[in-house]
Amino acid sequence: GFREEDFARLHPGGNLGKKWLRVGELMHRGDDLPVVKGTTPLLEAIYAMSSKKLGVTAVVDGRGRLKGLITDGDLRRMIEKGVDFAGTAVQDVMAVDPWCVAEEELGVKALRLMESRSITSLTITDGRGRLVGLIHMHDLLRAGIA
Repeated sequence: GFREEDFARLHPGGNLGKKWLRVGELMHRGDDLPVVKGTTPLLEAIYAMSSKKLGVTAVVDGRGRLKGLITDGDLRRMIEKGVDFAGTAVQDVMAVDPWCVAEEELGVKALRLMESRSITSLTITDGRGRLVGLIHMHDLLRAGIA
């Protein structure tokens, strides 16, 4: 009755143990999250993104529910289009309905989703759609999952 998960729990540092790491164990949370409201000017969102060094800024409403996302790549595309960074609100240019996972999901599942969608980060939300964390490809690399 000894299962792979039991072995992984007893040997968390091994390759098998890494396979069973949960997103919640690896994600950024709290003050480490770059978060803005939809009405925030785009320049402020860029500051939030730069200060947290994750290459992404989450956009939430007044209740903390995830509404959208802005990435480094989005900013580069906005430069090409000539977007007015000082006069544009985040809600006018954010990507809506970003890819999310639950913190209970396995890190390997998050990795597969990132690879299949060619993205480098995922938002983590609770059952009510509130932002609770963010995981970046580099987090998975550091943990030895990728």
